[in-house]
Amino acid sequence: MDIDFLKQLVATPSPSGFEQPVQELVRRKLRDFADELKTDVHGNVIAVKNPEGKPRVMIAAHCDEVGFMVKHITEEGYIYFAPVGGVDANLVQGQHVEIHTAKGAVPGVVGSKPIHLMEEEDKKRKQEIHKFWIDVGAGKKKELEGIVNIGDTITFQGRFNALRNKLVTSRSFDDKAGVFVLTEIVKELAKKKFEAGIFAVSTVQEEVGLRGATTSAYAVKPDIGIAIDVEFSSDYPDIDKKRVGDVSLGKGPVLCRGANTNPVLGELLIKTAREKRIPHQLSGAPRATGTDANVMQLTRTGVATAVVGLPNRYMHTPVEVVSLRDMENAVKLLVSFILNLKKDINLIPG
Repeated sequence: MDIDFLKQLVATPSPSGFEQPVQELVRRKLRDFADELKTDVHGNVIAVKNPEGKPRVMIAAHCDEVGFMVKHITEEGYIYFAPVGGVDANLVQGQHVEIHTAKGAVPGVVGSKPIHLMEEEDKKRKQEIHKFWIDVGAGKKKELEGIVNIGDTITFQGRFNALRNKLVTSRSFDDKAGVFVLTEIVKELAKKKFEAGIFAVSTVQEEVGLRGATTSAYAVKPDIGIAIDVEFSSDYPDIDKKRVGDVSLGKGPVLCRGANTNPVLGELLIKTAREKRIPHQLSGAPRATGTDANVMQLTRTGVATAVVGLPNRYMHTPVEVVSLRDMENAVKLLVSFILNLKKDINLIPG
């Protein structure tokens, strides 16, 4: 696996709606392996293998990440901001951030009153992001004119680090880990022959409503849709396995069972994992999963969908943790699944 490319992915900012830099990385990575490569009006990157093949399989992983957006700059040069996607307000104060401007990244910190100066009501007050500010060291607003603009995006200054047992940490593994798996699948398929038509899509704007997958699935018209996304792990303190399930890093990708998974497709993925002795885990998903599979399933007259999850600790924080082994096994599973697909597969449940 190309770990240097994974590092590039997570280092490249891509808040929802501003994914162009990371999508250019994806395009450059896939151009030597795809039969066709295109970008649509939303910015989804679609890599096609065997375009006339059957069934048509759309594999989606979203490239956008949670972040923030500049909303207001005070006369004193402090910057107020709003979240892009779901961010826990309790994580924000005291963080290093970068504001992504037309002139490059501007480093800053999210300010906080020192605990020595806090009153009791300050300590008890509910954290609200719109009350936080970013300090970039400007003495006044005029210093920032022509540099920082309203609508500029902001990300945590997450850093890629290797931990023990082939675990890695960074911001934005949700879902750069999935995009990485997607590119590895396309690279592996370039060496193979298979019956299916593969449409590998690095989707945009998932964090603000599954928007990229909605439009790209309409255009692709898949018979099968598979979302590669992160899945909550439950292998650390204070997580209730009775609610989340028993999911651990390093024990393989997670296969979801439930309403968002076509029964035929779900069982075929499990069968493939067992026959190929690929480590895997199961998760119950009684409702829509909140992944790109949700909108793919409802496209046109309906699509047979499934979710392949990559266990993730500390989701939507600057220190998400995932396993390189899980990513490697997700690639093996999906490549094996695709190679075994037959054009006459019957996906009707029953």
